[in-house]
Amino acid sequence: MNQEQERAKERIAAELDRSRRRSNGLTIDALDEEGLLAQHSPLMSPLVWDLAHIGNYEEQWLLRAAGGREALRPDIDGLYDAFENPRADRVTLPLLRPQEAREYNDRVRKEVLDSLESVDLGVPEPREAPDGRRSLLDAGFVFHMVIQHEHQHDETMLATHQLRTGEPVLLEDVGTVAALRPPVEEEVFVPEGGFTMGTDDDPWAYDNEGPSHEVVLGPYWIDTAPVTNAAYQRFIEDGGYQSRRWWTREGWEWRERASVRAPAFWSPEGDGWSRRRFGRQEMVPSDEPVQHVNFHEAAAYAAWAGKRLPTEAEWEKAARFDPGTGRSRRYPWGDDEPDSRHANLGQRKLGPSPAGRHPDGASPLGVQQLIGDVWEWTSTTFTGYPGFRTFPYREYSEVFFDQGYKVLRGGSWATHPTAVRSTFRNWDHAIRRQIFSGFRCARDGESA
Repeated sequence: MNQEQERAKERIAAELDRSRRRSNGLTIDALDEEGLLAQHSPLMSPLVWDLAHIGNYEEQWLLRAAGGREALRPDIDGLYDAFENPRADRVTLPLLRPQEAREYNDRVRKEVLDSLESVDLGVPEPREAPDGRRSLLDAGFVFHMVIQHEHQHDETMLATHQLRTGEPVLLEDVGTVAALRPPVEEEVFVPEGGFTMGTDDDPWAYDNEGPSHEVVLGPYWIDTAPVTNAAYQRFIEDGGYQSRRWWTREGWEWRERASVRAPAFWSPEGDGWSRRRFGRQEMVPSDEPVQHVNFHEAAAYAAWAGKRLPTEAEWEKAARFDPGTGRSRRYPWGDDEPDSRHANLGQRKLGPSPAGRHPDGASPLGVQQLIGDVWEWTSTTFTGYPGFRTFPYREYSEVFFDQGYKVLRGGSWATHPTAVRSTFRNWDHAIRRQIFSGFRCARDGESA
């Protein structure tokens, strides 16, 4: 085995272990059987469904599809098919009990690690599949896909924990305080011109992140940091939720139907606001990016502020484009993978960092906190890039194209570093608020 193969396999084994320890920490290590089997919100699955689903997904892709092995539990495939079973119905299924789910996951993982020793990852020489398409094992792609899938479900499980009522069960490690450099300027100017959007060669990228293509944009301004709680409270205090003029027709219909007057989990507290965060009631911190707002709320705030939401392309150019070299980076700060200096990722704490907390993560244009803290709504409807090809299955992204889902970018504090980069695309319904979503604004204009 060459050294690159060995290093790649060591990285995969380590990431598989990290993802499983995190999954167990959010499920069987955090709640009793009753809590795991309960459906805490019709928007979410019972946590025990997520737990066994990640094992079943791993078995199907790493043992069956990539390894050619026989199914360990073909009888449960239908139970853990996300497209056959809407979230609201999963509590009625004959799910594996928590201990049985853990034993199944452990069995799958043991066989995966055994198979990893002999598999050819196509490193450093990529290999195509017989039909000329990308190979599942090309640069370890299928392992990367499974690792990211588990971490994405971990973030979903965190959203379930936020919706759960009862005493806190998740411990919070505050960690060391990083440098704080609040933005000097409210906005950053992005000059007219083209940039390369998307990627063709990132071994962790999903199919919807490519093909790479040139996009030319006019000049625009974009907020240096995400909109904070303090700024959003000014919108509330100015009657933003009562004034029809700031809302789209769909947004106003949702607001009236839902009868909301603030972000999800906020409550009036004296002259201010408090919030419920993972079973803890606390005052809303003014300097954090606002989270748990949906697309309609973000768009209404932007209109009130005399701005708009950025398009997906505007967001990515602000995050990746280096005017000094003319190239697009993997991350705002460069091509090195994120650490705590760059971004608040990976559940290091159970919420966003204050605006300006990670100055080392700024993009070449000076835009801050594009990665981590909160997912950022864009104005773009989710669809494929020109020349898109499904890989390895339609149900990951293609089936959602052109269905009205809005694109979110950048990841949140709950997103693992392996599951986000400047090309990563997330999407959701415009009304969703349980996700860890915020936003920043943009506007047209020339440099002053």
